[in-house]
Amino acid sequence: MNSIKMILPVTVKAKLTEKLRARLVDEATKVAEQMELELKQINIDMQRELENNPQHEAQIRNFFGREMAPRQGRLDEAHRRKETFEKLALGAEIVQGTTERQVELKVGDNLREAMNVEILVEDDKIIAIRG
Repeated sequence: MNSIKMILPVTVKAKLTEKLRARLVDEATKVAEQMELELKQINIDMQRELENNPQHEAQIRNFFGREMAPRQGRLDEAHRRKETFEKLALGAEIVQGTTERQVELKVGDNLREAMNVEILVEDDKIIAIRG
């Protein structure tokens, strides 16, 4: 056997433009707003339960605390992401995700080079394929 077909990852990066920055900041803002609403609703539900069952305060706070923790984490992350995107310089390259490609490798090919391929996009248009 002198060759093999493999599926290898490809990193997709985006060049930061004003348009992309606005979209990313907007997405982070929407996540933060949603988490804030959910946290407020959980807090209202907790207060209602505490009023109805004051004898179980510790269990109620524990239960609702577990409900709030992941949302608080997402809220904090959304604020960090928004702040980061606002501070990044235009032209910075941001990893957007990965995809896969099928490649035929032959004896003597450099595997590291075959694996280190990335696509660079600017405003949704491919501007470079690096490898």
